Amino acid sequence: MVFRSLKYFFLAFFIGYYPLFAQSDTLHHQRLRNLILAESVAYTGAIVGLSSAWYGEKAQGFRFFDDNSEWLQIDKLGHFYTNYHLTRVNAQAFRWAGLSPQKAALWAGISSLTFMTTIEILDGTQPDYGFSWGDMTANIFGPSLYVGQQYLWGETRIQPKWSFHNTSLASQNPKLLGKSMSEQWLKDYNGQTYWFSGNISSFLPKPSTFPKWLNLAVGYGIQDMVNAEVAKSQQNGFFPYRQYYLALDFNLSHIKTKSKFLNSLLFLVDQIKIPAPTLEFSTKKGVIFHPIYF
Repeated sequence: MVFRSLKYFFLAFFIGYYPLFAQSDTLHHQRLRNLILAESVAYTGAIVGLSSAWYGEKAQGFRFFDDNSEWLQIDKLGHFYTNYHLTRVNAQAFRWAGLSPQKAALWAGISSLTFMTTIEILDGTQPDYGFSWGDMTANIFGPSLYVGQQYLWGETRIQPKWSFHNTSLASQNPKLLGKSMSEQWLKDYNGQTYWFSGNISSFLPKPSTFPKWLNLAVGYGIQDMVNAEVAKSQQNGFFPYRQYYLALDFNLSHIKTKSKFLNSLLFLVDQIKIPAPTLEFSTKKGVIFHPIYF
């Protein structure tokens, strides 16, 4: 269930905030020990808490669950996005401890994937769903993108991002899509867009005068999904379709200031797609230009 995964990401997002103030190229054994201990305690506490509070009463025998046809697969992008950024933030913690960028990325990917795999295994004990190979595959590809770029280029050139806008569809099925804005930004997939934001400058021959802060992003969204299955949405009078987007974006990590706090904040906020002029493509409505799209 991707909305729970997103909650885990935002928790880790703020837990992982402190190391961003000071990256180190010298290995600090004490920092590394403290980091491993802190993450081990947090991991154990989260799993024990979830096992008793979320999974305990309903837990049954382990089973697999095929949900690959649901939500026109946008939920899989949610898993991909979540574990990518868990890895990205976690890598900064290992950089704070003095690991090289490649080693930090690798160990961050392993630790993030371990956490999300445990969640999927716990999901496998639930009668209403189960262990999803689709979710698991997305969980693997997320860290793989981050780690692969560090080993291939030594930098991040393509970054997944997320944006959200409120829709009227949530009122059609508030139990599933959310009763209020505090739930809808997690549950209403019709308002979510997942992006792949590419840094143009990093792909140009060096030296390049192209601004490093300017990206080009392609996005994916869905519309008219008031149930997880297309057929059920159609029974309710809605006809789901896919949406594709092309937009300019801003690479906030390349905007450097004299403030360590502000630089860290820009790094963290860079997981959100900044509203910008956008082209939308869909089989239902053709090409639409949005002066500003969220």
